[in-house]
Amino acid sequence: MNTKQRKISALTVGLLSAVVVLIVGLVLALTIKPSQAPVVSEGDATTLPAPEITDGVRGEQFGVDKNINEETIDKYLGREDSVYRDMRMLIDPGNYAAIGGDSYLSGYVKGFEAVPFPYIVNVSGLPDEVGSTYTGKTLFTQNDNGEVKANYVDSLKILEDLFPKDKNIFLMCGGAGYAGMMKNLLIKLGWDANKIYNVGGYWFYEGDNNVAVKSTAADGTVTYAFWKVPYHEIDFNRLTAK
Repeated sequence: MNTKQRKISALTVGLLSAVVVLIVGLVLALTIKPSQAPVVSEGDATTLPAPEITDGVRGEQFGVDKNINEETIDKYLGREDSVYRDMRMLIDPGNYAAIGGDSYLSGYVKGFEAVPFPYIVNVSGLPDEVGSTYTGKTLFTQNDNGEVKANYVDSLKILEDLFPKDKNIFLMCGGAGYAGMMKNLLIKLGWDANKIYNVGGYWFYEGDNNVAVKSTAADGTVTYAFWKVPYHEIDFNRLTAK
């Protein structure tokens, strides 16, 4: 065997060795499972505590959750098994500034979508300082005895689309009132109370996922960028009354 033939032979052996090593590596990679846990989002990796009403006035009056509220909601955002609903109107006729809030939707927590509670059912029990809110058409009507009736053929279907029964439902509003009312309504209509959380009020939120809608210019002019808000408008003109 001459020098050229020996070089070719050595090269061939080297290539065959490399192929064998590659095949063995692939087999090991396919047969040996890694010990580390799969990568999941922070929200999905966090086990949800059962709904539990907090102590004090916020619990007794509004039903704000003890464990998942304005202070802790950031840990539970972005879950695929949950929906996030802010129950405020873009502009509420009620005078919420009288109790330290804002009648305008001044901002929201990232991931929440606005569904105006006064469009869902007639509102009662607001503080005297606030006065009356929207009194127009609603999907449902609740009488003084707490009985609820649908006003449109698709009222319940719309509610199920906005608040899926197979998801955890996180509710929020300005001060926690609308969110508490919405939770009570859903439970009354057959939703699972163990999947619904009243997170509380945006006015008290100081977390890292704030989306500001309200801005104040140097001259004091206040504007609201409502185009930022993921808002579910209900067009009653397209619904069939019962």
